[in-house]
Amino acid sequence: NGAICIQPCSPSFHGETSFVCEDRKWQMLSDACASLDVQSLFQVRMLLCTLACACNFLVRQTLLPCTFTKHFGAGNHSCQADFSCIIPDILSSPAIPGNIADIVELLKKISLLLSENVTRGKMQSYSRIANHILNSSIISNWAFVKDRNAGSTLLDSVNLFAGKLLLRNGSESIQEPFIATKGYSIHSNTSGKSFDFSMEFNSTGNITGHVVIPEEELLRLPRASKAISVAFPTLGAVLKTNRLDPAVVNGMVLSVSLPEELQNILLIFEKLNKLEQVGAQCVGWHSAERRWDPRVCQVRAHNASAVVCVCAHRRRTYGAFSILMAPAVPRSSLLDYITRVGLGLSILSLVLCLIIEAVVWQHVTKTEITYMRHFCLVNIAASLLVADVLFILAAIVHNATLNYHLCVAATFFLHFFYLALFFWMFTLGLLILYGLLLIFFKITRSVFLAAAFSIGYGCPLVISVLTVAITEPKNGYLRSGACWLNWYETKALLAFVVPALSIIVMNLIVVVVVVVKTGRSSLGEGCKSQDLSSMIRVSKNVALLTPLLGLTWGFGLATIIDSRSLAFHVVFALLNAFQGFFILLFGTLLDRK
Repeated sequence: NGAICIQPCSPSFHGETSFVCEDRKWQMLSDACASLDVQSLFQVRMLLCTLACACNFLVRQTLLPCTFTKHFGAGNHSCQADFSCIIPDILSSPAIPGNIADIVELLKKISLLLSENVTRGKMQSYSRIANHILNSSIISNWAFVKDRNAGSTLLDSVNLFAGKLLLRNGSESIQEPFIATKGYSIHSNTSGKSFDFSMEFNSTGNITGHVVIPEEELLRLPRASKAISVAFPTLGAVLKTNRLDPAVVNGMVLSVSLPEELQNILLIFEKLNKLEQVGAQCVGWHSAERRWDPRVCQVRAHNASAVVCVCAHRRRTYGAFSILMAPAVPRSSLLDYITRVGLGLSILSLVLCLIIEAVVWQHVTKTEITYMRHFCLVNIAASLLVADVLFILAAIVHNATLNYHLCVAATFFLHFFYLALFFWMFTLGLLILYGLLLIFFKITRSVFLAAAFSIGYGCPLVISVLTVAITEPKNGYLRSGACWLNWYETKALLAFVVPALSIIVMNLIVVVVVVVKTGRSSLGEGCKSQDLSSMIRVSKNVALLTPLLGLTWGFGLATIIDSRSLAFHVVFALLNAFQGFFILLFGTLLDRK
């Protein structure tokens, strides 16, 4: 496994093909076999075009016959100041991986060497060449192109070339089946400008995309400028995502070349996959890091067929935008219903729990150990109550206002109070161990309060502050699509997952100790009634401690192991959305005191 084999191409091609051994079979790794010699083709054809033009000039000046044009077949059409001469050879060549790589390199050279005064003719020729390797019927061949960054190189080259397009009468439109370019002259008095694309994606139908420059953005322009947009319906399949659980592009790729003064644009993408359970994420292509970056865009609106994105315009970094779909996490109306009902019941239960605790506080805290237990219970309920309310507010902030700073604040406090919930459950676990194992060791109330506050609120505060301080300067604190911690770029979510899972494991050990201690009394006695009584006592203790110590969150591991299973997500949502109700039931109502 992993061995590489390189074979030469057949005699009519140049280059080589690479294979890798996987599961005792040779799998093609890359195919650099090409029939085109783009370097010589470009140089020879351009030289012939130049000679033809010179010959035609001689005919016009001297009226003498020119046999060169007859043999070359060049008339006035071949004397265009573009590179249309090389198009026939390119379009007649097969779009195999080796040729694709050579054509990408050719387009890169054209964009670097011939991008001055890009006329309509130049752009048409350029688009025809690019269209040849973007055809939906051959897009799968890109998987075997040796240079894995070829798609990014093509995007950068097209953006550079199209950005120099000259506009006739204030607008321009050049359409090929798989690449379309539009340009407009814009100024501060314009009421708003929209680029509307409807293009063929495959043999089954078309796909649409829109770039909208809001009127308030146009007011920033100090002078008349031009705006260029290029649409690629198939390029998204080539630009790979850089993820552990790879998402896929679910719309056309829209690139823009706009004045530096513009800060935000609206983009509307029609989805390729219109299934209801498919989520969406707005992203920008980071040209330097060659990856999709969700930090530059946010979802403004989202339904089964289309997504509206708001994206920051940073010309030197992000030149193209699209949407990703992540089908790994199932979206279900059942999950939404469970979450809404569960959160509502949880909040009501926690409020009732705190009211009951306040009423009976003097009666249930007469001993040190009961005081400590109820003190932990009150802080667990208070932390979860605030976290649940913040969860709802964070969703409202994201969906309604899209205010970045509000979203950061909501995420910080959400992170802090969910951590506080876990650390107070950890404190309760330590208290149970203290009561079971350290019977003759007494702790004073003041020492307990100092230690409990340090663990319950001190540790979460340190973790939350460090997380936002480290990741926010890099714009890596928030994830796209929700007011919550980032995962794919900065792994900020680990600042919640690692402490939470560690506490779940520790509290699971506490439950095992409780089971062993409470079940030991009946061992060896052989009495069935005592065995049954012991089993009931153990089961009651486990049922009581599971929600109080946060063990229900352990079911989140199941959703990671099999993220596509709706059943695991339903169980996880049920147990955690109703955690407040379980705390009221097992922590307060079933307490005999």
